[in-house]
Amino acid sequence: MDTMEGLSRSHYCGEVTEAEKGKEVILCGWVERRRDHGGLIFIDLRDRTGVIQVVASPDYEEQSFKKAEQVRTEYVLAIRGEVRMRDEATVNQKMPTGTIEVRCDEMRILNSSKTPPFYIEDNVDVDESIRLKYRYLDLRRPEMQKNLIMRHRVKHAMREFLDKNGFFEIETPELCKSTPEGARDYLVPSRVNPGKFYALPQSPQLFKQLLMISGMDRYFQIARCFRDEDLRADRQPEFTQLDMEMSFMSQEQILQLTEQLMHYIFEEVLGHDIQLPIQRITWDYAMKYYGSDKPDLRFDMKFTDITELVRGTEFKVFRSVIEKGGQVKAINVKGYSQIPRRELDGLVEYVGHYGAKGLAWICFTPDGIKSQVMKFLGEDTIQAIGTACGSETGDLVLMIADKPAVVAAALGELRKEMARRTHLIDENKFAFTWVLDFPMFEYNEEEKRYVAMHHPFTAPRDEDLDKLETDPGHVYAKAYDLVLNGVELGGGSLRIYQQDIQQRVFKAIGLTPEDANEKFGFLLRAFEYGAPPHGGLAFGLDRMIMLMLKRKSIRDVIAFPKTQNAIDQMSEAPGEVAVKQLRELHIHVDAEDKNLVKK
Repeated sequence: MDTMEGLSRSHYCGEVTEAEKGKEVILCGWVERRRDHGGLIFIDLRDRTGVIQVVASPDYEEQSFKKAEQVRTEYVLAIRGEVRMRDEATVNQKMPTGTIEVRCDEMRILNSSKTPPFYIEDNVDVDESIRLKYRYLDLRRPEMQKNLIMRHRVKHAMREFLDKNGFFEIETPELCKSTPEGARDYLVPSRVNPGKFYALPQSPQLFKQLLMISGMDRYFQIARCFRDEDLRADRQPEFTQLDMEMSFMSQEQILQLTEQLMHYIFEEVLGHDIQLPIQRITWDYAMKYYGSDKPDLRFDMKFTDITELVRGTEFKVFRSVIEKGGQVKAINVKGYSQIPRRELDGLVEYVGHYGAKGLAWICFTPDGIKSQVMKFLGEDTIQAIGTACGSETGDLVLMIADKPAVVAAALGELRKEMARRTHLIDENKFAFTWVLDFPMFEYNEEEKRYVAMHHPFTAPRDEDLDKLETDPGHVYAKAYDLVLNGVELGGGSLRIYQQDIQQRVFKAIGLTPEDANEKFGFLLRAFEYGAPPHGGLAFGLDRMIMLMLKRKSIRDVIAFPKTQNAIDQMSEAPGEVAVKQLRELHIHVDAEDKNLVKK
């Protein structure tokens, strides 16, 4: 193969313009396609900036023409030649470089390539597992390179804004103490401390609080975090977040600064103007009207609570649910009263996936009211439901009766599904909202105790402090999440900074003083040395870029992601390890598990 000796790239392929007409350029890249027209060979040469056409002919340089006859798709080339205008009949308006071409005066074949397992082009129709196995080829595709370039620009904008606003970027440890109060930790055995383990950080939470105590009062980090949890389209076992913490700032100041950060990022990277201030709703409001603490506000369709309207009816399903402390809520789907019965039956099955035992419906058609519960509720009640829901002729009302949690989950998902079916969602819209005042705790039925809804370092509202011991289920936190298009971008809170309050919160989630000291003693000791009021938040970088690019999966915006089984199909991680390695780490594998290790 040839080398680059004596050649130095002068331009990227996509950056050559008509201004270089008549000039010599040196280009490097991959063969996207090759077309042999007899005495002329056309090569589309690609690099990360785009594609340019190269023309080889024996009339220009015979040796290079012979090499051009040998090249195939994805060969790596270096080209030296003159930029010239294309003939008018051959101009390609679909290419940014479509008016020019490079006459090949010298070609060097830097490397050959096997035929790729899929075409290196956008919108390629190939199974994702193949794309992930050959990720280095998948990343050659222009849309994937665009995604990674966008990721770089977002991170650059973050650093630029935060630097201008007095923040310092500080790294925190990735080998930490295990504090299993949330998702499962990834554990790392310590060779030099037999029988002991580090944990990879689920977040830098405790360290950034310690940085506030140290006096570094505006910290940020684009941090790698690790959680051993079941995966979904927007989850990975390792992920990246923008982590921030600030001292001596009120919640209002933190929210305003964060809004300015979001505005700066979206304007710098996308040229999109986020309208400030971002709207704010409470957690109670979000759950009452949308059934979710991350509501998609690109469309309306709020819940209507019709429990009192149907409390005294003869419909046993509604009456039984209400008597057991449940509720009945409805959504109004505008202009969808002519829904086919088969589709209605499918909706019953749909909500069943989210725990609902049934679905009632009312169609306010031009030909009159149709409902499978008309005879149980009576026309007056049906009309009252329609009035409460703001229904008009042509609308469809869908109702679910169950425990509040089931109604929230099932009707919330149904709301989004009906918005999709009725084309209410503007895919080009960015609908931000803050969700404030989260409950401090939620009850874990399996463990029979309260657990922190966010984490146990979140400060309770001042007016709820006296409920920590007596009524933890009604304590609200100084917590906030930023939601975009129904996806939680991230969130945070004001933190506890007094040792006595932190101890009371630990007690509320069932940690004894001994347990608390064992897990978080270093933090509690730090509180004894003048901890300032502080708060912060963290944003999932992967999710944010996924939404900015309008992708469906964060795997499309991560260079080397894992599958939903936490497997890297390219490198085949996780993999077996040798027995010798385990012995060095003082790890013993049971006899029946010995097939999991190498000999």
